[in-house]
Formats: sequence, structure tokens, C-alpha cells
Amino acid sequence: MKKPVAQLRECLPANIIALENLRINAVLLPLVEINGVTEVLFEVRSKQLKWQPGEICFPGGQVEGPDEMANPVNTAIRETTEELGLQRGDIEILTPMGFMFAPMGTVNYAYVGRLIAPERIKPNREEVESVFTVPLSFLTANRPQASKMDVATRLNEDFPLHRVPEVYRSGWYKRWSYLTYFYEYGEHFIWGMTAILLHHFLEHNNTTEY
Repeated sequence: MKKPVAQLRECLPANIIALENLRINAVLLPLVEINGVTEVLFEVRSKQLKWQPGEICFPGGQVEGPDEMANPVNTAIRETTEELGLQRGDIEILTPMGFMFAPMGTVNYAYVGRLIAPERIKPNREEVESVFTVPLSFLTANRPQASKMDVATRLNEDFPLHRVPEVYRSGWYKRWSYLTYFYEYGEHFIWGMTAILLHHFLEHNNTTEY
């Protein structure tokens, strides 16, 4: 027997479809006080990592389990303590920044926090090659450069390519481009999702309050 349309509506929850195909992350944009100056702390990822080796990023990682899924800020705190050798009490969460769907299939929950005792930072060398800070005043005074990044898809060889339009059969197929940013500070080049989150923070928060 077919279900009435009204009953069908009740059976279909308004959730994200195919969530299992996404990587759910949480990151912390960490602020530190150095000689009375507010600075933003960045990590340089270990070159031994498989995911974005050697790139500049904020502390963070994959949300694990239902408890963290319900409150992703716990992921941001956990990852920050693991990567920087800190305790939970060394981190003060200031505000959530919302979440960002990234083109490479990740959902990133972002938070702004303060590292209360930066002198206690001891990077986990398996994940973090080094850390550095940039004065918040420098970032607000120097707008980033902007560019665009292409997003493309490619079907695997085991896919029945003869069943799809020919445009999909030649390899990578460009879908769209999105606006991205990059900052330069000395030898450091800050780009990708880290730069997008940083730009959002600088544009939508009153940085004079920090």
C-alpha cells in the first residue's frame, strides 16, 4: 500500500544528505598576547603528514563521535591541546564563527579562542613542524590578495563512462571557481581554507576588542 503524501513528509527528516561523504572538522583561530600585543598563532604542518603536509593552518581536526558532533567546539579544544601540548584550562573560547562548507568535501566549524599561557606551548612534532604568530594589527592593516581556485571532478576508471555524456570521459571536468585569499608575512605564505577563515574573522569581527 502506498503511503499518503502527508505521511511521506513526516518520514523524510531535513538532514544533510550523504553526510558520510563529508569530512567534519573543527578548528580554532587562536589569539595570544605577546608583550601586550595581540597576535594570531599559526601552525606549520609536519611534512610527514598525508593531509596538507607543510601547509600553514590553525589547530584543528576531524570531529569524532556523537558527543563531539553535538558540540564541535570540543574537537577544536581537543585538537589544540594535542597539537600544541596545552591543557584545556590554557584555552579560553571567545566566540563561534559559524561553519564553512569547503569545496574539497569538508565541513569546518570554526571558533576564536585565546591561549592563556603561550609560553607553555610545546608543539607535537608528529603533526606540527613549528608555530609562528602575526600581530593582529598587521593583518588588519594589510588586506589579503585575492585569486580564484578551480574545482573539478573526475570519474574513476571503474565507472561506466560510456553511459555518461562525452564531456565527462576525458579526465578532469571543471565545475566552478571560488574566491580565495592569501596573506604574506615574511617567509610565511598563508592561503587556502586558513586564509578564508582568517579573512572572515577580520572582516566580520571588531578586532579592536581583542
